[in-house]
This record gives sequence, C-alpha cells and structure tokens, in this order.
Amino acid sequence: MATAAPSAASRIAVVTGASSGIGAATARQLAAAGYRVVLTARRKDRIEALAEEITKAGHQATAYALDVTDRAAVDEFATAFKTIGVLVNNAGGALGADPVATGDPADWRQMYETNVIGTLNLTQALLPKLVASGDGTVVVVSSTAGHGTYEGGGGYVAAKHGAHVLAETLRLEIVGQPVRVIEIAPGMVKTDEFALTRFSGDKEKAEKVYEGVAEPLTADDVAGTITWAVTRPSHVNVDLLVLRPRAQASNTKVHRDL
Repeated sequence: MATAAPSAASRIAVVTGASSGIGAATARQLAAAGYRVVLTARRKDRIEALAEEITKAGHQATAYALDVTDRAAVDEFATAFKTIGVLVNNAGGALGADPVATGDPADWRQMYETNVIGTLNLTQALLPKLVASGDGTVVVVSSTAGHGTYEGGGGYVAAKHGAHVLAETLRLEIVGQPVRVIEIAPGMVKTDEFALTRFSGDKEKAEKVYEGVAEPLTADDVAGTITWAVTRPSHVNVDLLVLRPRAQASNTKVHRDL
C-alpha cells in the first residue's frame, strides 16, 4: 500500500548515526518516502557522500556532523529548526563481550553515553520542534538486548534497557501531545560495522556472530520497518516492534547450519 507524502509542516526527518548500517538505510528509505532527511553522525565524509547520493536520486538530504553525546553541539544543531516531523534516534552500538566480572567500565560508560544519553540529548533538544509540527514522531532504535539478557552482553544490555525505558517513559509523559513515540527493537542484524566495532576490528570474532545463520536481518530490513512505522496514519502509534530473523527465536536461541 502506498503511503501519503508527509505534510509540509512535518516533512523533515533527522536521523542519527546515519553514516552506515541501519541509519544510512533509514535515511535512504525515508527520503524515498518523501521526507527531507537530515543526516547526522561524527563521520562527516560519510554523511556528506550519502547526502549527495540521496540528492542525485531526486530526493532531499542535508549532512550535519554531530556527536550525539556533546550536549552543547546538539543544542546548537537544534537551533537550525523551527519544526521537524521525525527524529530517528539510531546512534548507538556495542563494545566488547566480556562478563560482568571483567568488563571494562570505560566501555560500559561509552555505551551508556551513546545509546542512552545521546538519545536523551537529541530528544530533549528537538521535542519542542516535534510538538510545533503538530504531527511529530520520535523513534528509538533499541534492540532485543533491551528486552532480554545474555551472557557477555551486560554493558550493552544495560544500555539498551535504558533506551527502552526512555522510550516507554517518554510515551507516558507526553500523552496528549501531537507526538508519537515508537520503539523498534531489532535482533540479529548483519551490517558491515556492528560486530566488527564490538570486537575492536577482530574480523574472525565478528564473523563468528553470524556463523551458520543463512539470513540474518539486513540494515534495509530494519530501515523498512522504521519507515513503515513512521508512515502509519498519525493516530496510529507502534509502541514497540520487535523484529528478528526467522532463525533467531531469542537472544540466546539461534538456528545455525554448521
């Protein structure tokens, strides 16, 4: 079913972590759906290249280099807008897979800063702009890690639980305002960078995550789900949508052909 183009008042969509993976795929798909996308990430060259790609495809895109954990920079970024229609809080990631007993506190702190405080920063700074649009949407891209624990995932699980609770609480607190709060919680997604970053560039460990899994989710799968949720009629709120590949029954139960 075709979706209606967003209204002029709500046509701007800000996507964080747009330099690769789910964020980049979401920017492409929201642009194709009629939004003027604002791409944010720390890697300026990546988002500028993506903005150029999207523009050449006949859509509208702007790149803005931004570290979501830098509150002063986020507040300055927010001054560029009178209204926006959509905020996709996608910036995040995992670091390490050590048990709680030996996990690096610096990794835990960084994961919390990016996945939770970064989401908080953007949401606080842009919420008035979303309300002003008369039809705003906040998307929090969490993870199935935000809904279940697994060994070796303590720091990431804690951070994604934080992101989940942020979305759930915000929805309660702004009910009655013209803003929806959507949480998308993907399971196993194979992207170029997620596992590689988690294991500090160790390709062997990164590939092990997906070993024997014929079809893990792709960035486009998740982006399509985000775009679908965002483009539902204004009165329809997708509170929480969990998606996994068919081969994954839970965080700890995955079918592998080995």
